[in-house]
Amino acid sequence: MLSSIHPLGERARQNRWGGTAASFAVGAVASAATAGAVLGWVGSHLSDGAWRWWAMMAVVVVAGVADLARIRPPGPRRQVNEDWIGRYRGWVYGVGFGAQLGLGVATFVVTWGVWATILVAALSGSSLAGGLIGLAFGIGRTVPPVAAGWIDRPSRLTAFNRRMAAWSSPVARLVASILVLMGAIGLVVA
Repeated sequence: MLSSIHPLGERARQNRWGGTAASFAVGAVASAATAGAVLGWVGSHLSDGAWRWWAMMAVVVVAGVADLARIRPPGPRRQVNEDWIGRYRGWVYGVGFGAQLGLGVATFVVTWGVWATILVAALSGSSLAGGLIGLAFGIGRTVPPVAAGWIDRPSRLTAFNRRMAAWSSPVARLVASILVLMGAIGLVVA
């Protein structure tokens, strides 16, 4: 799906890539920040204490280790509905796709980092902190469509898809390693 939102495809559909990509970004950031704020509010009803920090860091470490061990995270086995692309205007499916991916668990969950983000937002104990965590997550979800902004001919689309496929595993390992490192540092500092 993410490889469907690029200038070449949007031009073929009589849409502006900038409008669709911006709509995707708005949907992703808004849904992620809202979900994070709600999770933070729910978490604010838990007892306070140092246990929150320990729990957040433990969640981050466990998520990273699970990803490094290639343990498949639970979650739905569905993608966004690509039929929307031919049925609706670019800004409509842009917002819709972005909102689903911004929630993190409305489509395929390919990393334990998604679940870690949800738990850390809840454990943050405040709507503001949870919203900021969600905001960062939503911004991260906007990277692939924005990165596709240079695709203006079929050869570039093929090259982009090959690069994304080639880099997916190394990037996943790097992110998982960073999660483990950040969590471990957080546990030591605590």
